[in-house]
Amino acid sequence: MRSEKKLPVLQRGAVRLPSGTSVLRLFAYLGLAFLHLPLVFIAVYAFNTESSGYAFPLPGFTTDWFAQAFVRDDIRQAVLLSLGVAGMATLIAMLLGTLTAVALNRDHFFGKNAMTTMLIMPIALPGIVTGIALLAAFKMLDVNPGFWTIVIGHATFCVIMVHNNVVARLRRLPGRLMEASMDLGADTLTSIRHVILPQLGTALLAGGILAFALSVDELIVTTFTAGSDKTLPIWLMGQLGRPRDVPITNVVALLMMVVTAPLIVLAWHLTKDGDASPNTR
Repeated sequence: MRSEKKLPVLQRGAVRLPSGTSVLRLFAYLGLAFLHLPLVFIAVYAFNTESSGYAFPLPGFTTDWFAQAFVRDDIRQAVLLSLGVAGMATLIAMLLGTLTAVALNRDHFFGKNAMTTMLIMPIALPGIVTGIALLAAFKMLDVNPGFWTIVIGHATFCVIMVHNNVVARLRRLPGRLMEASMDLGADTLTSIRHVILPQLGTALLAGGILAFALSVDELIVTTFTAGSDKTLPIWLMGQLGRPRDVPITNVVALLMMVVTAPLIVLAWHLTKDGDASPNTR
């Protein structure tokens, strides 16, 4: 009688080859480390005692640069301008993004896909192309660059942030919700206000947060639409030619990261459950 061939048994302590999932996870962590390592250097050099250069190792740590940054008028003006532009651009984006999302999600009509593509174009195109196009339009209309031209420029690409979040949430809602509301006597605007909008709360908040963070950090489009005004990114770009202000520049960059990073995490938390399920019809 032939004996059965026994398969080898792994002993405790044997070396195990990493699975495919573990290898992919390792590469993901390496990619994240590569992307965020420069941010670590900015945070470290914001506390450098030297007023110029990036000498390593650091000769010492100090917090004096934070006090100097808080009392500078040029930094304060740039921060206020950036916050004002971001707030106004976010309001416009939330209004237009919500209306376009509701309009394009409700019915199928000729040109719907073309309109959706046109909404995405400002953020899909390189920023320099959008900036040049806006500058040409403002010159043709004889509009002087300033606060409102920056707001219009930022709103063109912030709209899609709100639009995408609202569309994703609308796809999760029952397809007959509007029809049921209108069957009970409500018109279209009443149904949107009292039935649809309450369901979009977290999606609107997440889209608004992303639009605000994107507007605060925008540089390329702002360069073409700001004129003589200086938002915070433009101020930071101008500081690159002043070596003795390197620590203050790092302090401002660090504060921008501290403000915008939690906003992005909050937006992710609001939409992490997924907003891509199709309508139930």
